[in-house]
Amino acid sequence: MKLTKTILMGSTLALTAMWGAAFAQNVAREDTVIFDLDRTIKDPDNFNWFTPGTKRMHGAHQTMWEPLFILNYNTGALDPWLATGFEANEDSTEFTLTLRDGVEWSDGEAFNADDVVFTVNMALENEEISSREASTIRAQVASVEKVDDLTVTFALKEPNPRFVVENFGVRIFGSFLIMPEHVWNGEDPATFAFNPPIGTGPYTFTSAATNRAIWDRNDDWWGAKTGFMDLPEPQRVIFLETGGAESRAQLMVTNELDAAQNVGVGTFEAIAAQNPNVIAWHSDYPYAASDPCARQLEINTTVTPWDNPAMRKAVAHIIDRSQIVNVAYEGTTVPSETMFAQYGSMAPFIDAVKEAGYGLPATADVAAGQALIEEAGWTKGGDGIYEKDGQQLSVDIHVNSASTEYTRTIDIVVEQLNRAGIAAKAVPVENGVFWGEVLPFGKYEMSYSWLSCGSVNEPWASMGRYTVSDVVPVGERSPGFNNTARWSGDAAAAYSAIVDQMADLTLGDPEIPGMVAEAYQHLDAEMPFIPLVQAAKLLPMNTTYWTGWPTAENYYNHPFFWWNHTHQIIHNLEKAG
Repeated sequence: MKLTKTILMGSTLALTAMWGAAFAQNVAREDTVIFDLDRTIKDPDNFNWFTPGTKRMHGAHQTMWEPLFILNYNTGALDPWLATGFEANEDSTEFTLTLRDGVEWSDGEAFNADDVVFTVNMALENEEISSREASTIRAQVASVEKVDDLTVTFALKEPNPRFVVENFGVRIFGSFLIMPEHVWNGEDPATFAFNPPIGTGPYTFTSAATNRAIWDRNDDWWGAKTGFMDLPEPQRVIFLETGGAESRAQLMVTNELDAAQNVGVGTFEAIAAQNPNVIAWHSDYPYAASDPCARQLEINTTVTPWDNPAMRKAVAHIIDRSQIVNVAYEGTTVPSETMFAQYGSMAPFIDAVKEAGYGLPATADVAAGQALIEEAGWTKGGDGIYEKDGQQLSVDIHVNSASTEYTRTIDIVVEQLNRAGIAAKAVPVENGVFWGEVLPFGKYEMSYSWLSCGSVNEPWASMGRYTVSDVVPVGERSPGFNNTARWSGDAAAAYSAIVDQMADLTLGDPEIPGMVAEAYQHLDAEMPFIPLVQAAKLLPMNTTYWTGWPTAENYYNHPFFWWNHTHQIIHNLEKAG
């Protein structure tokens, strides 16, 4: 990417005019942190997070609404925030949470168990509020009860040792957010706009438009008054829609943006060349941080010849993950070693799989793959493609056309398979068709996706997605996109039995790594999906005004600043110089 002076000046002037009103209250630039927003705020006057739309990631759950806990991706620990701890009964059907004393809403009202019980009951009693977190609460919770002002007990519909981290721990993106009873009481939770909004966080809402939201520090924040944590140093936080990669690049170069959304490696290197204060998660290749949803090749196990595990295994041998990394990702990620996202908290389970001999190689073994194909009765024709009974060995690979990351990856896989003797073809489809028809209904031979997504601190969340309990016929919708491969049979049943036992074990149980390895032998033997590479987010962070950004060397948590854990990032920022 070439950032010319002419383009830079034009883009910067246009964007400065677009959000010049952001500094109307005369907060100095060096006291302001500006985050990139990758979407338009469709309804800037609505702060009802229970309903669809941009209601949180424009600063609301990063600055104003605080979570009860925050999952640390590196250690696997649940860092206490609005809550200080929890206890579970023996079978994980009841959880008692202890809230932090002294927490206040920004209007001075106490935050306590009444707010928690009220908000949870709103989710339980109103089917029309449709956020993912509210739906999960409805699916899991039978009832909620106040014990005292700082204690709440949840009774679950069935055992779930992961209940707290799934619902209140910012496991992935967000958490179930508690709302102030004294504001919401008597309102219709499906239509209430909650404007002006309040929260317990150290920032209060100032203004919003379709392209920005502004939050100013509340110097009367409860956390500083109680000694929980000092006031964050930024006096103002702005979430700004930058309009795409080129615009965010220009703003990073000119120090008008402090943290940017994902860019390509060429763009990042161009930014860093003009502004050496811009850093990334890694100081050198691969630069990027790993996203929780590792990429993989899904295989429909009901379709001939891919109903044969040996043929699926052959494809796994033929795929060269290092080439995908180098070409499709320009070196910004790493090959997957297992199905799991490669975070520090997942290391015990990844290591158990590798030590058992089921880890994935970075490079291909084409000869081993071809041997399995030939053992299945296929022979190469004159054009180099395998044949049997007058039919060529071919496969269509569906891919979501919404991102060049996806299409470039599958183009490489297609080329690798063709070179090895499989007539592969990419079938790009638009986003709605891919997620609405192709994947859930099993309308594919192979497809590119990330359906193992889920495990970031324990293995069951991902492994539980491939049990036989979720197998439905092709043409019926797979529940929750689980087991769209329709993997069944003796090996799948044996795998499922182990994973089902794992589901009821408490987090941290020492038996779990061994059980992961035992179950994984069936995945390795049958390959209902083929892990490819870790997903990558290359997020430029600017140290001109602010230091303390999360990096691989400063790993207090991951850098995804549109998530609910961004409170940690903002509290770690320090003024440069």
